[in-house]
Amino acid sequence: MLLIAMNLIFVACILYTIGVWSEKIQGRLKPWHLVVFWLGLFFDTVGTGAMGIHAGSIIQFNFHGITGMSAILLMLFHSIWASIVLFKNQREKILQFHKFSLVVWIIWLIPMITGMIYGSSM
Repeated sequence: MLLIAMNLIFVACILYTIGVWSEKIQGRLKPWHLVVFWLGLFFDTVGTGAMGIHAGSIIQFNFHGITGMSAILLMLFHSIWASIVLFKNQREKILQFHKFSLVVWIIWLIPMITGMIYGSSM
């Protein structure tokens, strides 16, 4: 179960990183970025759930657990907002969305990195 969870979270990392940085490089939010954001959220949520099952509790009240849950909620908000911006075809927000995406990605890295550190010290 642990190996599956780690792989799912690793896939989420790759997807989310590709989505955020390609959006930044291309200078605008595109529909395929949105698909990658939602897939990243899906893999991160499923991987985190599997990790919680392995740990014996989905919710961990420690730094990693709190930042991880916060990151998933922020990714959810990010994906929903990106969906709204694209659906409403808000040109200015489409061109500026990458600024928010980068902030979300940096915050998301915190539990990713603390998870690697915590996992390697076990």
